[in-house]
Amino acid sequence: MIESPQVVDIPAQQVASIHIETPRSGMQHVMGPGIREAMAAANGQRVGPTGPWFAHHLRMTPESFDFDICVPVSAPIKAIGRVKPWERPALTVVRKVYHGAYEGLGGAWRAFDEWLAVNGYKMAGDLYECYLVGPESSSNPADWRTELSRTKVK
Repeated sequence: MIESPQVVDIPAQQVASIHIETPRSGMQHVMGPGIREAMAAANGQRVGPTGPWFAHHLRMTPESFDFDICVPVSAPIKAIGRVKPWERPALTVVRKVYHGAYEGLGGAWRAFDEWLAVNGYKMAGDLYECYLVGPESSSNPADWRTELSRTKVK
């Protein structure tokens, strides 16, 4: 299920970030360790997490993902290992919330992108997935919630 889209202004946000480039087949092997590493850095420096983690996808091809794992923090993090500080700028996004297992995200994005095109929205090339409820909160994928956000071009 996908909720109705909304146009939302989001403020700038400090994050602990890890950049990942991986073949699509490698996603399940890099995501968990990356999240744990970013969370450990935020917790270790006592600056977060201050909200749910998200992925900032810079580029997707049929073969690979190029993205950042981002953990919101209350102050700029000091770089440690692969974890670097980043400030997501203030943005206007069009956002929908997808309900369900991660395997359905591809179809949810296709439906969302079709809706954006039909409704005349011009979007930047990157996108965001914010993981509001996931396997850490419920073993039932029907309970999972992922915000799908595309940056609106003004």
